[in-house]
Amino acid sequence: MRPKLLAISGPLKETTFLLLEGEVTLGRDASNGVPVIDPSVSRKHCLFRLVEGRYQIQDLGSRNGTLVNGVAATGRCLQHGDEIAVGDSVFLFLNEAEEQPAPENAVEFDEASSASETKVIQPKEVIYLHPDRLGKELPGNSQVALNLNALLKISRAVHAVRALEELQAQLLSLIFEVIPASRGAILLGDPGGEEFRSVHASVRQGRSSQSVRVSRTITRRVMQEGIAILGSDVPRSDALRDVDSLAESQVRSLLCVPLFVYERVIGCIYLDSTLSTNRFTDEHLQLMAGVAGISAVALDNALRLQWLQGENQRLITEIAGDRNLIGESAPMKEVYQFIAKAAPSDSTVLIEGESGTGKELVARALHANSSRADKPFVAINCAAIPEALLEADLFGHERGAFTGAVAQKKGRLEIADGGVVFLDEIGELAPALQVKLLRVLQEREFERLGGTRPIKINVRLLAATNRNLEEAVATGQFRRDLYYRLAVVRVTMPPLRDRKNDITILVRHFVQKYAQRCRVTPKAVSREAMACLVNYDWPGNVRELENATERALVLGASDTVLPEDLPDSVLERASSPELGLAKYHASVKDFKKQLILNAITQTHGNHNEAAKFLGVHPNYLHRLIRNLEIKDAVRQAGREGSRA
Repeated sequence: MRPKLLAISGPLKETTFLLLEGEVTLGRDASNGVPVIDPSVSRKHCLFRLVEGRYQIQDLGSRNGTLVNGVAATGRCLQHGDEIAVGDSVFLFLNEAEEQPAPENAVEFDEASSASETKVIQPKEVIYLHPDRLGKELPGNSQVALNLNALLKISRAVHAVRALEELQAQLLSLIFEVIPASRGAILLGDPGGEEFRSVHASVRQGRSSQSVRVSRTITRRVMQEGIAILGSDVPRSDALRDVDSLAESQVRSLLCVPLFVYERVIGCIYLDSTLSTNRFTDEHLQLMAGVAGISAVALDNALRLQWLQGENQRLITEIAGDRNLIGESAPMKEVYQFIAKAAPSDSTVLIEGESGTGKELVARALHANSSRADKPFVAINCAAIPEALLEADLFGHERGAFTGAVAQKKGRLEIADGGVVFLDEIGELAPALQVKLLRVLQEREFERLGGTRPIKINVRLLAATNRNLEEAVATGQFRRDLYYRLAVVRVTMPPLRDRKNDITILVRHFVQKYAQRCRVTPKAVSREAMACLVNYDWPGNVRELENATERALVLGASDTVLPEDLPDSVLERASSPELGLAKYHASVKDFKKQLILNAITQTHGNHNEAAKFLGVHPNYLHRLIRNLEIKDAVRQAGREGSRA
């Protein structure tokens, strides 16, 4: 299969680009091999090139960087299924090594009508599909007995293969052993469709390579009417001897049989012969109808499996598209470097950081770039599940282990066998479960609730917390031995206030994301609104920024995101001189300040009484004081109120 890029998000979504040998550039300029009209993409963003049989990607000093599987990449080799994020676009690199190249012997169609000297049989007339009639057809060493042996061999072979391409190739090879055909093709599709979903052609071994030209009229009639057709002498047929395609291919005989699955035609098998001494007979037609009968279900299953695998890959990629780490600041580059080093190993990783900084995204990036990427990723929030249920959720239970346990149930650890278990908010884990988790880390085994048999598992454990576990260990709230087992490798996610250079990139990403999800037109963010966003400290980190962007995009009344579209908490933050906020917002902030100071003065510095006087919750009052940066003024107002 020729390597290609499939756009799964961005302005080129669902567009495919073939990667030719040599070098192919991607960027905003129209001269690129892959042009992306997107302001977040540089004119010459990245380069794809073939080096020693493998494709490499190299960032060309772009403004926003190039991410591969969520990790910044200046240059690396690509593998089938890698996700490449460029600006607001995501591409999937497809180069499946196990996929066979397209066969040399292509299928071509002509519109010739079927011959008048053809033999037509109905499915009920195929003797190989009706065992009760075989007794009359088996006089010793008859041809029927030989054909039955061939059918048995084909049946055993086709039902032992699952891959569609391999199954079709093996089926045609076995057909050539019992039918004197020069060429053959298997065509799968709907009877009413003009095109086939799958086409596979082959030529008998030892013959020269040539296209297998198939009559579209014959295949359409076979599939629409559900009949098998035999053209035993094409040169003498009034309808077929003047067809240029058959004359050029020197076809002497042709045969086409339908493939039935539950009384539904899913395709056909086409054969032809170029030797006058090897013409097809009624016996060949009967045998091929039998072959079609025993191979149709296997072909249909293989076709469905191929579609399911492709759909599964598409869904996984679509889900993963929202779970990429975004940012080009120095703290984020350190995180990317950590992921690149830690991902290939099986070491336990402890991910620390405030809520909303993207700890789970780091865990998923570690999984996506590891050897376990095709295995399960099971995430468990230790703070969201009650202690009584968390143990059964983690370890599973046997039937009768407790009231309501009517059947055996596997736990999350067992389900994740071979993959990765991510324990979020590990600092909230109850002491009793800490002991059991320690055994899992040490022995890689556990017992279900109510069970006595140890169950071995092979999992990699990743954990995250927003607590200071070292302090929790010192106060006895967290086991010291478990902490050391978890903190084999540690990384701390930087808060958004320490990576403000990434806010512009994040906002642009969230605008595109929620414009598509909420079915609204993407909006530009005004300079004033962006200045407000950058100036805010974001105590809720990236999660709070994401919510604020979605709110502004959905509720904004103009074609541009303006300051008034942002949450009050963002506007309440003291502005820097370069913000240049509108007089309205500046006046509102000044009024809030004066209102709070008056309330503090009247209540003699009592914050709870001041909150009650203003009709707000005390916590909200404290947040206003912090955002408006008037702590010193409030203390002064309290002292003045006390003196009065």
